[in-house]
Amino acid sequence: MWPTYLLLSAFFILPAYWGTRTANPAASWDLFYHLGGNGPWVPLINGAITQDILPPPGCSVQQVHMMSRHAERYPTSNAGNRMLELLKRIEALNVTFKGDLVFLNNWRYFAQDPSSAHNQLTNTSPYAGSLSAFRTGIKLRSRYPHLLQRRGDGAKTNFWASDSERVIETAKYFATALWGLDWFENHSQLHVIPETSDLGADTLTPGDTCLAYRDDAKYGHDYGYRQMFKFRDTYLPAIAKSLRNSNPSTDFTSSEIFSMQEMCGFETLVRGSSPWCKVFTHEDWLNFEYARDVIHFYRAGPGNEYSGAMGWLWLNATTSLLEQGPDVGEAFFSFVHDGDILPMLSALGLFSTAKLPVTHRLNSREWHTSQIVPMGGRAIFELLSCGGTHDKHSLHEKVFLPPAQVQQRVLGNQRRQKRDSGRYVRININDGIVALPGCDSGVGSSCPLAEFIRHVQRRGQEIGDFREVCGLSKDAAEKITFLHQ
Repeated sequence: MWPTYLLLSAFFILPAYWGTRTANPAASWDLFYHLGGNGPWVPLINGAITQDILPPPGCSVQQVHMMSRHAERYPTSNAGNRMLELLKRIEALNVTFKGDLVFLNNWRYFAQDPSSAHNQLTNTSPYAGSLSAFRTGIKLRSRYPHLLQRRGDGAKTNFWASDSERVIETAKYFATALWGLDWFENHSQLHVIPETSDLGADTLTPGDTCLAYRDDAKYGHDYGYRQMFKFRDTYLPAIAKSLRNSNPSTDFTSSEIFSMQEMCGFETLVRGSSPWCKVFTHEDWLNFEYARDVIHFYRAGPGNEYSGAMGWLWLNATTSLLEQGPDVGEAFFSFVHDGDILPMLSALGLFSTAKLPVTHRLNSREWHTSQIVPMGGRAIFELLSCGGTHDKHSLHEKVFLPPAQVQQRVLGNQRRQKRDSGRYVRININDGIVALPGCDSGVGSSCPLAEFIRHVQRRGQEIGDFREVCGLSKDAAEKITFLHQ
């Protein structure tokens, strides 16, 4: 059904079944949590109320929605070209490197053909993007088998990807794992949504259609870069000075040192590890992580004034489907970029920390790009139906617990079912269950569906109309129309 090499990799090279990492950055050092979205996928720790992603006792998942970033990739052309320019200057120095940079005497760039590799999914190492996307499909196939059965009317299940090669390839690897090699023939239909500026609100990539966001030189798309440059200047000069101590002929700029830090994550995705990672101290990596948090927070996150209006489009369309329930479809999967997921989270009101300062690092923050939108990062909304007798843990309890304890559990479950009878929305960010602020009174800190709908409607009123915020004409599309089965 699937290629043998992918099956073996999915189940033996990487953690099996649920596929979550066990490292906890609060208890031990895990560099992947400090790469700012440039490294392998990691589960959400900060802000998660639990990593138990099974449905709560007495509940079942009736409908699932996912917005996913593309899987692990090479650097973009812009970032990759900066790295190549740095390497040309290093070669031109014609010196023997010492200390932390001694590896440069024999090191080669991690892309054999940069012009064709940049922007694309990685396909080597345990962190290959192709493998990661496939593994995500296996995860969801394992979690939601009852939602993936062939539709009774014989129609295929629709799913969506923005028109970027790495996004489309991610969707295809995912679909192969979810439905099998014949997914496109018998099971599903991939719809590619253009990344053009003429679609108005009917898009997966509102950053391309929100003209004010694109054209506002002060607070639009480039705002995040300017804020990040300010913070970089607080820590990179000291690193340059430290590197000069063992290599006096070097005089690296802040931009070049930042590229070195970026190469740690990207080389790891291609080769499994990188000597660049050892050049920098833990403190250096904490600062790099924060610099990456700053750029995303102010470029497409809650620190950007256009973010909420852009993210409300997909959120509103999904909320309408949740309200209608499984009769209009049971599974909805959308694949995009990190800059499309962050606005949706802003519109929802998750991780809306206070503004991030750029004069120093704020350690007590909710915003951690590495955990919110890592490579392959995903936000999943589950429509839970709670009540009745469908308790997935009842068999385990009857077999392994004493009779008195079984009776106590049964009575407790009955009370919970009476209290929680109804429909709820549970939010899963990278295999961490998160509570929606002000709407977490449901089972397992979920949000009662009716309250969730009111919350999204209220947020829409606070954010404003997409066309007005973005400076579009009244005849531009006002909402997403393609998200349906």
